[in-house]
Amino acid sequence: MSDPKAEGILLVDKEKGRTAFYLVKILRKISGIKKIGHAGILDPFATGVMVMLIGRLYTKISDQFLNDHKEYSATIQLGEATDTFDCDGQITQTSPTIPSIRDIETVVSTFQGTIDQVPPMFSAKKVGGQKLYLLARKGIEIERKPVKVHLETTILDYSYPKLKIKVACSKGTYIRCIANEIGEKLGAFGHLVDLQRTRSGPYKLKDCIDAKSLVDPSFSYIPYLRKTV
Repeated sequence: MSDPKAEGILLVDKEKGRTAFYLVKILRKISGIKKIGHAGILDPFATGVMVMLIGRLYTKISDQFLNDHKEYSATIQLGEATDTFDCDGQITQTSPTIPSIRDIETVVSTFQGTIDQVPPMFSAKKVGGQKLYLLARKGIEIERKPVKVHLETTILDYSYPKLKIKVACSKGTYIRCIANEIGEKLGAFGHLVDLQRTRSGPYKLKDCIDAKSLVDPSFSYIPYLRKTV
């Protein structure tokens, strides 16, 4: 049996270039606990709040966390679209158009409240039992039903070609879809180049430990565990 002291909710600031499963693997190794989950994945290039659930008692209540609203700081590179809508993809279209701040404000104002969002092909979402990204890698695109999501989008900074926004959103929102759609509406194209989750439910970035600490043999994560939701 695992040590109850080693179980709980651990808030981790994921580093760039690592997968969510990397954190699961590291925590399994240092805790000796196999049952470890999380409350929402982040792409490898993204950073920020990962709510790690350590132990069976906590993974059983993962749905409580997955339904939480989240908040992101996102940087969009205008002038180029990619097939994945982010910096890990291949450039598919370019544009010399340089939008004005007024153009930006007009377009961003449409990404407020409840909207319909079509999940991207390059995603882990399943349609007909198949993960979309596996089809996308074969060059296959299939019809996806739009999903209703709730957004509050704010402009943080704009200096062409970079547009930085803050997005507070409901579960299931794809920020790279927003980046792609903003670029299309501006007639300038765009893709996501930087993404940081700053909040997940009640948990904020300032509450997190640095993911790099987990590989330090002298570091113990146990004092940072939370036992209540």
